[in-house]
Amino acid sequence: MWKRASGICAVILILAAGILPSGVGADEFTEADLERWEGEFMSVVEYGRELWVSAELGTNGVACAQCHPNAANTHPETYPKFQQQLGRVVALRDMFNWCLLNPLEGAELELDSREMVALEAYAYYERRGVELAPGKH
Repeated sequence: MWKRASGICAVILILAAGILPSGVGADEFTEADLERWEGEFMSVVEYGRELWVSAELGTNGVACAQCHPNAANTHPETYPKFQQQLGRVVALRDMFNWCLLNPLEGAELELDSREMVALEAYAYYERRGVELAPGKH
């Protein structure tokens, strides 16, 4: 109880002292912020593209781009949806792992891995501007 009370008091003192910025909302940012965030996002997209066109994710020399150039026909805007190959409703990353295991004869990626995030970022980037349609076939 004492720790909680002292923590609350510390926050009040910090706010009263003006140490933390006041009046700044979570949705307020500068042009520099936007530029930095766009640069970081695009570096992940580029990494995703590198993985997409590389045969490194599998063991048989096949790359994602051989079946899906520029992430064509991945339709990330339609996920989550029922996927016949998996027999259930899945997220896009689950379908990516199915492809890695089957056509590419590779290993699954951790769902929150740098590589998985990059593959998703690349596929979504390639489909930017397309209306969301979860569940659509």
